[in-house]
Amino acid sequence: MMKYFESKKIRILVSFFIVFICITLSGLSFSILKDIGQKGTILGFDFIPNLDNDINSSDENPADEDAVFVPQGPTAEPWNGNDRVTLLLLGLDYRDVSSGETASRSDTMILLTIDPISKEAGMLSVPRDLWANIPGFNPGKINTAYYLGDIYKLPGGGPKLAIDTIEQTIGVPIDYYAQIDFSTFERFIDLIGGITIDVKTPLRIDPIGPKLPVTLELGRQTLPGYLALAYARMRYTEGGDFTRSERQQEVILAIRDRFLEPDNFTRLLNNATDIYDEISSGINTNLPLDDALKLIVLAAQIDFENIKSGVIDEKYVNFGTSPDGLSILIPVPDLIRTLRDDIFGSGGVFSPLTVGDDQTKMNLELSNIYIENSSNSPELESRTSDYLTSLGAHIAGTNPTNQFSYTSTIIDHTGNPFTAQFLLNLFGNQVIIYHRFDPNSAYDIELFLGNDWATNNPLP
Repeated sequence: MMKYFESKKIRILVSFFIVFICITLSGLSFSILKDIGQKGTILGFDFIPNLDNDINSSDENPADEDAVFVPQGPTAEPWNGNDRVTLLLLGLDYRDVSSGETASRSDTMILLTIDPISKEAGMLSVPRDLWANIPGFNPGKINTAYYLGDIYKLPGGGPKLAIDTIEQTIGVPIDYYAQIDFSTFERFIDLIGGITIDVKTPLRIDPIGPKLPVTLELGRQTLPGYLALAYARMRYTEGGDFTRSERQQEVILAIRDRFLEPDNFTRLLNNATDIYDEISSGINTNLPLDDALKLIVLAAQIDFENIKSGVIDEKYVNFGTSPDGLSILIPVPDLIRTLRDDIFGSGGVFSPLTVGDDQTKMNLELSNIYIENSSNSPELESRTSDYLTSLGAHIAGTNPTNQFSYTSTIIDHTGNPFTAQFLLNLFGNQVIIYHRFDPNSAYDIELFLGNDWATNNPLP
């Protein structure tokens, strides 16, 4: 059968598949997710610099203004045809691109996974404001990883650092990445004859360019490229970035349905050469040709009911504020792992879900806690140390005197969500939590006892 295909037709089929999996729609957004507020605890974040120049700590552009940097993505290992495949779909922030910035943040991050054995697939959308540890840099919004990889000209560029950051945050191996520019996406939608969307609530959308805003009414309707793009990138709706992610996944499935229509597929094949010449320059990926061909065949075999989807939304995060006052999303690791394992395979295929109550999870985390007494109650640190030790906590040391404070404070240096949550529940919602990432810290967590703990505690 392969002899039937001309070389260009093979490549355009590959390009179609890449476009199908590579929806970079939210990268074309003009708006910023508005501040939704904070949940419960007062959350603060400080940076511990471990790089001379950092996006978060310097206004200088570290790139040589006279140099021309062409990002090179990471190389990929050949696929054996049997293992699960996961691709990171990336879209760049339109504001960075349109303003001529040297590097861009990512604005769409969707993990697409396909299991050739079970014939199952899944999509997981990662919000741009998710707080993450970025390898080699200070903690920051996860969408800044792509920028840092490009601006510092790291091996593999922005795609590689984005992959490393998401792998570490979500806990899944990523095989490939794919990126398409917004004009190529619009043109592709037009070339396949538009996509059919079931609009569930009237939505006013704002296309890019000189086109006027359009209100989409209720019901099924076929959208051309520029409206499909505007539909997926719209953020001024209830739910903000979260509902936008749901619409992006809806668009992906609509492209799949349109692409797999027999008559449409034949038409596209007959015009493959011209279409390839028109859109190939707008696609960037490390997906090899041979693997893409295999995945095309595999994707066509997966039934709709075997495609799972999820969004890391308000159910899986807490809301917080960064040091420079931006709204950020603090991941709740166990909840994200539950969502991830549901989409990527049952039975905890990557890392086991921590089980048990808060105290059990705290014990398993083995965090070293250092306690300082900031209250006017003598020996409170010793009594608290004995009490926490009796509950299974690991106390690394105590300090009997410190500057007085009314409010207790927890400082997490190395990322210890279970211990932090246990202490939060023990001390109450008024405790202040700071995430000051410092892998060289002698202690995982510092606990400063305030007068609030001295006057209200369960100590014997």
